[in-house]
Amino acid sequence: MLRHILAFSLLAIITAAPAAAQQAKQDFVLVNKTGYDISEVYLSAAHADTWEDDLLADEDDNFGDGDSKTVHFQPKVKTCLWDLKVVYDEDDTSAIWQDIDLCKVSRITLRYNAKSGATTALFD
Repeated sequence: MLRHILAFSLLAIITAAPAAAQQAKQDFVLVNKTGYDISEVYLSAAHADTWEDDLLADEDDNFGDGDSKTVHFQPKVKTCLWDLKVVYDEDDTSAIWQDIDLCKVSRITLRYNAKSGATTALFD
């Protein structure tokens, strides 16, 4: 139950916030280097039963190849381990990563390998 409460308190926002804004330790930059547009991005506390709202829901365009987005957390959020899901615009396939320690990661770069059909993530 605590996991669900923490997940609902996420209120992550994708934006280009001013540098003076207070940062939470989980804030990170998501970079799309897949070669494809991404239409949906979801976060949830690690191993939660449901995903939070689509972080791109308020965006007019897809998250295009070469684009980067900053994901901001409310400073009061203390959870470090998160799951990430992205959905491709072209065919609605998805890729999921679990147990990402966003207290230690400040940048996630997504790549797609056409030969293997796998999407990978580099955590910096």
